[in-house]
Amino acid sequence: MKTLALALASTIVALPASAGVYVNVENNGSYDGADYTGSTTDLHVGYEGGTDSFGYYIQGGPAIVATDGGDDTDNLLSGKVGATVAATEKLDFYGELAVQTNEGDDDNSWATKIGTKYKF
Repeated sequence: MKTLALALASTIVALPASAGVYVNVENNGSYDGADYTGSTTDLHVGYEGGTDSFGYYIQGGPAIVATDGGDDTDNLLSGKVGATVAATEKLDFYGELAVQTNEGDDDNSWATKIGTKYKF
């Protein structure tokens, strides 16, 4: 995973500033019912591009994980790749693949997102 992060960072640094480079800071809180359990804050640098009918992005960087009542935070790595395809002027399809490292010998955490968006 560290090799992937290094390759992503090298690629992003080599891109021209006007080519769709962005910074994305995102916090995701977790709850079990009404009980707050913690949060993950992603500090990502990314690149996006595409055409009128197809868009894509790739982003990655540190992920700061804080559990509720925990004494410290975990500093991990995370990344996402995604794409959007315009089926018509009003209908889009999209998908995302995300990964986050874990502490110790635990396997990486993976997540997917797939959906449609209809514009009125």
